[in-house]
Amino acid sequence: MSNPSVNTSNFIEQAEALILENLANEQFGVSELAEATNMSRSNLLRKIKKQTKLSASQFIRQVRLKEAMDLLKEGSSTVSEISYQVGFGSTSYFIKCFREHYGYPPGEVGKVTVAIEEEKDHTSSLKRYRWSIIAASCAVILLVFSLLFNKESALENDVEKPEIENSIAVLPFKNESADSTNLYFVNGLMESALNNLQKIEDLRVISRTSVEKYRKTDKGIPEIAEELHVNYLVEGSGQRVGNQVLLNVQLINTSTDTPIWVKQYNREVEDVFELQNDVAKKIADAITAVITPAELEQIEKKPTENLLAYDYYLKALDPYYSRSEEGLEKAISLFEKAIEQDSEFALAYANIAISYYYLDIFQKQKRYTDLINNYADKALLYDSKSDVSLISKALYYMHTEEYRLALPHLEKALEYNPNSANVVQLLSRLYAIYIPNTAKYLTNALKGAQLDVATNDSLGQSFIYLDLSNAFAQSGFTLEAMKYVNKSLDYNPNNLYAPHLKAFIEYAMDENLEQLKKTLEKEFEKDSTRLDILQDIGKLHYIEEDYQGAFTYYHKFVEARKKFNWGIYPHEDIKIGLVYQKMGFEEQANEFFEEYSEYLESDKSIYKSASKAVKYAYEGKVDQGIEQLKLFALQDHYQYWILLFLEKDPLIKLMKTHPDYEGTMQKINERFWENHSKLKKTLEDNELI
Repeated sequence: MSNPSVNTSNFIEQAEALILENLANEQFGVSELAEATNMSRSNLLRKIKKQTKLSASQFIRQVRLKEAMDLLKEGSSTVSEISYQVGFGSTSYFIKCFREHYGYPPGEVGKVTVAIEEEKDHTSSLKRYRWSIIAASCAVILLVFSLLFNKESALENDVEKPEIENSIAVLPFKNESADSTNLYFVNGLMESALNNLQKIEDLRVISRTSVEKYRKTDKGIPEIAEELHVNYLVEGSGQRVGNQVLLNVQLINTSTDTPIWVKQYNREVEDVFELQNDVAKKIADAITAVITPAELEQIEKKPTENLLAYDYYLKALDPYYSRSEEGLEKAISLFEKAIEQDSEFALAYANIAISYYYLDIFQKQKRYTDLINNYADKALLYDSKSDVSLISKALYYMHTEEYRLALPHLEKALEYNPNSANVVQLLSRLYAIYIPNTAKYLTNALKGAQLDVATNDSLGQSFIYLDLSNAFAQSGFTLEAMKYVNKSLDYNPNNLYAPHLKAFIEYAMDENLEQLKKTLEKEFEKDSTRLDILQDIGKLHYIEEDYQGAFTYYHKFVEARKKFNWGIYPHEDIKIGLVYQKMGFEEQANEFFEEYSEYLESDKSIYKSASKAVKYAYEGKVDQGIEQLKLFALQDHYQYWILLFLEKDPLIKLMKTHPDYEGTMQKINERFWENHSKLKKTLEDNELI
């Protein structure tokens, strides 16, 4: 039988050797180490955490800092030189990390080394008296030991446990009732256990949509845990017999595939809320998760005092989660019955508002605006600290396109439910489209992928990875973007949007404009209704100053946009206007320019100053254009595509002769990469990459 300690030692030594081989490579991080060791990222994180008590990023940093110490002791290089030799892109960040690890800055290594040598000399003089010192020390130790041995301890069966990340998934509970119609009640028990655990920030709790696929599965615990990237699983089965609720729950440590907490409940139906709360608290206790007083208050809060209202609410959940028109209408009817029984049932009000939002989401003419608002307000009136109430009001503001008003409601909802995949996905959508911020988009996309790690079908998984790839691409992480767009295609080769994004990621790597254009033309041949690709091809011809080619595609785009009455891509109107002008269509060109000016009036994004710079260039006002570019150079977290395409824009080129042009463009580039570096560090510190 192999010796585990030897295997562990070999693994750590191998990992250290790989880091040292790539020491000067700042980009060699957790993902690269996982690939080099032929391990999944989750297994690497788990193994390093178990053996070193460090996160993977901390372990890599520690190896770099140890090597830095050796180099500093040699004294042949400066602090700045060594910081780059050991893979720190920033000397100031290296000094900060070194001080935190060793307790003093790298510049003082020489002084500290001398002090240690002096201390060694002093220590050698004590060796003559070591036996006397040891004898005295033993007497003290024996005294303390005897006191501890004779003291009654509540921890007599306790053993030292390795630190394990508190990540958990609640699998669908099994219905053991003879009456299959009781399934909704058992599902409700599972739902409440999940919701209560999600309110604990010290846990990472996988979403309901990710675990639903395991309702009828033959997969074992280790395989499910690996797919969900969790250390704990909750299994349960229950039944309702008359007025009795019978529930069996067990918490499983996935690393050993053994239960660490098992409980059988036999309660009256009226005690169902106490049962649900007890399950959450006992599970948290079993894995030593910290529950704050505020979280405990949320867990112990009863959704309603009326059991019939709660019964209607539970019956509504299954059709509600279907998100189909028929399902939502059925759910609304049941939620309304719940409100008839309890007129202050906040969850029912909130879910009606959310149901109406999804019924209206694809409608050109909105039908339920007032209903969404009224029900959301009622939900907040009766429970302002419910994440669901806050989500319902945020969706109302998204419905009315008042996106900045939605933001504080979603952020507050995340405080009350830090594991809400719904909130994280909505924040990701806001920061991607309506309130553009690439850093917040990527952060939320990564969190969303962690919480909603395994959707019910390959199509859903494909779009999760597509969104994550897009978020990485916008922030300049091209290798990661390529990795996830390929995963998106692995899950669904027919995902038509993934090749579109992949073409731009490939361009970010090689800047081959001709290849990008050819790839997009092939994708457009597959689906000629893709207006996004149509305008992109037109834009590429525009960038090449091939105005005839640009007109061919832009004209088709304009006609299709007019036909369907879609106000899409208003920020492209000035490019389209210039192309129409070059082709001699002055009247239409002026119309596009006026529409672009109207768009600027309502634009509140970080790109407004860059868009105004283009407008001034179009008007021949170069000085004003440069001033706007200078303002844009002060913005944070703009898309990587700005760096790749801004200077290629024919209108921007009109400002090239200005003496401040080169310096301003350099600042825009530097600002992006400064933010990129800070974002990378933040994501690594939070173990999101």
